[in-house]
Amino acid sequence: MSSFLQIKIYRYKFIAYVIFVVTIGLALGILTCAMLLNQWIGDARLEAANAFTGVENELQYDADRIEAYMQRIYSNHSLMDDARSFLSSSAEGYLTNSLQNSQFSQPLVSFPEDIKTYLYSWAQGGITQVSLHTNQYGNVVQFNGNGIASFKFGLPNTDEAFHDTILKGFVYHKKLSDPSLGSKELGELRFLASSDQIFKSIQKYRLGEAAAVSASGEVYLIGNGQDQDLKELSRLAAAYGRSHGYISKGFFDHIFFITFPSTKFNFKFVSIVDLSMLIRQHAKMLITIFLIVITTMISVLLLIVYNMRDDSRFLHRIIQSIGRVKTANFTPNRPARYRRNEYGMIARELDDMIQQLDKHIRNEYLLKLKQQETEMKALQHQINPHFLYNTLEVIRSTALVNQDRDTADAIATLGALYREIVKKENIITIASELELLQKYLEIMEFKYPERFFYQINVEPALLSIPTVKFWMQPLAENFFIHGFSASNEFNLYIVNGWEAEEHFVLEFVDNGRGIHADRLNAVRSTLSNHDDTSSESIGLRNVYTRLHFFYGKSFAIKIENNEEAGVKISVRISKEVIEHVQTADYR
Repeated sequence: MSSFLQIKIYRYKFIAYVIFVVTIGLALGILTCAMLLNQWIGDARLEAANAFTGVENELQYDADRIEAYMQRIYSNHSLMDDARSFLSSSAEGYLTNSLQNSQFSQPLVSFPEDIKTYLYSWAQGGITQVSLHTNQYGNVVQFNGNGIASFKFGLPNTDEAFHDTILKGFVYHKKLSDPSLGSKELGELRFLASSDQIFKSIQKYRLGEAAAVSASGEVYLIGNGQDQDLKELSRLAAAYGRSHGYISKGFFDHIFFITFPSTKFNFKFVSIVDLSMLIRQHAKMLITIFLIVITTMISVLLLIVYNMRDDSRFLHRIIQSIGRVKTANFTPNRPARYRRNEYGMIARELDDMIQQLDKHIRNEYLLKLKQQETEMKALQHQINPHFLYNTLEVIRSTALVNQDRDTADAIATLGALYREIVKKENIITIASELELLQKYLEIMEFKYPERFFYQINVEPALLSIPTVKFWMQPLAENFFIHGFSASNEFNLYIVNGWEAEEHFVLEFVDNGRGIHADRLNAVRSTLSNHDDTSSESIGLRNVYTRLHFFYGKSFAIKIENNEEAGVKISVRISKEVIEHVQTADYR
C-alpha cells in the first residue's frame, strides 16, 4: 500500500474512494435500518388498528345486546311491570309494588334477576352496572366479579355511582317508555360497560403501550397501571392535531403514536411505540445489518487497494517506457501477461498501433486511387448521355424523314425521359415526378396502341409537395409486368390525387390482373416489416424504403385488390411531415 500512497494523485484518489465507500455504505445501512424501522412502525400501526377495531366491536356488541334487551322489556308485560315497580325510591317500595302487580297464576318476574341473566352472564360480564333513573334519583343494580348482584335505591342523580368516567366504563343511555300509557316516558336506563372488560379483549395484540383518552382528558391505561409519564404522553397524543406522529422526550428518545377516534363514544384510542425500545427489541437484526455493511465496505476498500497498487506499478512501467522512447530505444520487449506485467500490455498495444497506422496509410492510398477512378468514371458518364442524346436525335430525324411521326415522337419522349432522369435533382416536386411518369406512360401507350390508356387526375394542392425522384414509374412498371394483358383490348392505368383533412393521398389504380390473397399478404408483410431478404417485390420495397426514408413514420402505403379487377396502391402523406420537409428545404 505504501508504494501507491507515495504518488500524490493515487493518494488523493484513495482518500476519495475511502470517503465515497464509507459514505455510501453508511447511507445504505442507515437507509436499510430506516426502512426496517418504518416497517416495524407500520406493523405497530396495523396492530393498533386491529386492537381499535376489537374495542369498537366490543362496544357494538354491548350496544346490540342492550338494544335486544330493550326489545325484550317492551315485549314482556310482566317484565315491564316489574321495571316500573323498580322505579320506587326504596327496596321496600319496589318489593311491595312488585308483589302487588304480580298474579298468583303466573310466575313472579324480577327485573334485576332478568338483567343478571340476559346482560351480565350472556354478555360475559361486560355490563357491570344497570341503573334506572327518574328526574331526581336512580336505583342501581351492580355486579361484582363473581356475578353477585347488589342493589341501591334512591341515590341522587348526582351521586358518584352515576358519574361518566372512562376509568369505570362506558354508559349507554336508553329511554324507558310504557306502551300501555301511550309511550309515556317512565325513566332512563343506564348500562355501564366496564372498561376493564372492554379492553381486556385486546390484550393479545402487540400494542406496545396503549391507552384510551376521553374528551375531558381522563386516561385509561391498558395493562399499564398508573404510569404518570405514559398518561401525559397519551394526553399529548390525543390532543395532537394528526392521527399519527412523533413526540420527542429527549435528543435520542422519541416515541411514535397513533390515535383512532371512537365512533361509539367520545374518546380516542392511543397506541404509543417507544422507538428506542423498538430498536432494542430488534438489536440483533440491526447489528447484523451493520456488520454486513462494514464487511462489504472493507471488502470494497481491499479491492480498491489491490487495483490501485497494480495501477501504480503500471504507472511506473509507463514512466520507464517513456524514458526508453526518449533514448530512442525501440527494441521490442517480451510480451507480458495481462495484469501481471503492464509493460508487456503497452508493448503489444504499440505493436498494434504500428500495424494500424500501416493499414491506415495503405487504406488512405487506396482510397485516393479509388476516388480518382470514380472521378474518371463520372467524366465518362458525363460523355455517355450526350452520345445517347445525339444518337436518339439521329434516329428521330431518320424517322421524320421517312414520315414515321409516331416513332419520332416515341424516341423524343424516351430521350426527354432519360434527360430528365439524369439531370433533375434527387428531391423534386410531385408535379415533376408526374411529368416523368407521364412520359413513361406515353411510351407504353405508343408500345400498345389502342390497347393501353391512362388518366392523371391530381389536385393542384399536391403538385408543389416535395418528394424523391423516380418512385411513381416502378409502380406503373409493376402493372405492366404483373397486371397488363396484351390480349385485353382495354388496359387502363389511373392516377388520382386529392387533399384530405390531415393528409394528402395519391392513388394508383389499374384494371389488370389482381394479386392472389397469399401473395398480397406476403407483400404487405415484407413492406411493414422492412424485410429485405425476399427477392420478390423489389420495386415495391425500393419505393417504400425511399419514401419512408424521406417522409418518416407519417407516410403510409396500402396495397389492395379492386372489387372488379386490378390493383389499387394508395400512398398517404401527413401534412405535418410536408410542412417539416418544406421548412427544412427553405432553410
